[in-house]
Amino acid sequence: MTTIRRSGRVAGGDGGLLLFRVAGVPVLLAPSWWIGAFAVVLLYTPLVDRLMPGVSDGTALLLASAFAILLGASVLAHELGHCVVALRFGLPVRRVRLFLLGGISEVARTPRKPAHEGLVAAAGPGVSVVLAALFGMALLIGPDDGAIWVLLLECTAANLVVAVFNLLPGLPLDGGRMLRAGIWALTGRRSKGTFAAALGGGLVAAALLVWAMFGIADDSPDKWLRLGVCLLTAWFVVAGAAGEFSAEQRRTWPEGLRLADLVQPVLQLPAESPVADALGASAGRGVVLVRADGVAAGLLDRETAERLASQSPLSPAEQAAEPIRPEMVLLDSEPGEEIIERVAETAAWQFLVVDEEGRPSGVLRREDLKAALRNA
Repeated sequence: MTTIRRSGRVAGGDGGLLLFRVAGVPVLLAPSWWIGAFAVVLLYTPLVDRLMPGVSDGTALLLASAFAILLGASVLAHELGHCVVALRFGLPVRRVRLFLLGGISEVARTPRKPAHEGLVAAAGPGVSVVLAALFGMALLIGPDDGAIWVLLLECTAANLVVAVFNLLPGLPLDGGRMLRAGIWALTGRRSKGTFAAALGGGLVAAALLVWAMFGIADDSPDKWLRLGVCLLTAWFVVAGAAGEFSAEQRRTWPEGLRLADLVQPVLQLPAESPVADALGASAGRGVVLVRADGVAAGLLDRETAERLASQSPLSPAEQAAEPIRPEMVLLDSEPGEEIIERVAETAAWQFLVVDEEGRPSGVLRREDLKAALRNA
């Protein structure tokens, strides 16, 4: 998703516990994970009693607690599989987080190729299948009963369930991402893959609810537990699929829209020009301030320039320049979806657009792009 650091609290919206970092990526334990672990202990303690008749309550509780920890470690390994492959493809990962319903690897940038998306998605279930195989082999060669046998059996089954569930063909599950990658590769349109995989997410949620209803109809002993888990999981799947679909709509370049229709013409001015003059020349144009040695000092920041001009109109315009960072430079030949993503990822309100030879051809303002996408 390797420098190891000591655990500790980290600042964040979820108040999670920082466990360690993998290649600089923080691995967090959200407070809701403890709720899930407590539920696992409650559910698996009676199961231990059935698998090991006559076991003491303390031993059953200890084994259920050990399983909760091993399950958390298995989910973490699943997510680290996503993380490592994403990093291998140059995709930044914000963090890996364990929470109530499992785990999530927050990849900060959309894969540029369908193969990359498919492989990143497949890595997690692949790790779970390997873990299930390892626990299964240990189960075959280990003792036929006892505490270790119970733990190995539970971990084998749990990893298989994690792998199979995540391979279901609906977003935000890994199987949904693999489905999207496949349709993207076949059609050349990521948006078509997202639509199909989001629809798959809705079908997965519906199947979960149907399964819960069957439990109630059959008066299953775990019917209410099954209903609660299915409702919570179905909500997670539907919310995730809807979020993925909305994000795809925001990153889809409207047909017929040209980048040239959005950019402002570029004007190059000496960096030592009076800020008041540069501000006046910037109406309807993007201003690149150039030093005497020919090096660009930056793009004129209108808000900063207005404040400076009101106090000292003859000050050099360079004092109101926003440095041009590499991520603020866009090629006019870049695909529209990549431009949208670059703008979304970069903390800047304007971007310099250049041609294939690096010559400035315009300035794109964030608000102009947002307005075009909103009105498309």
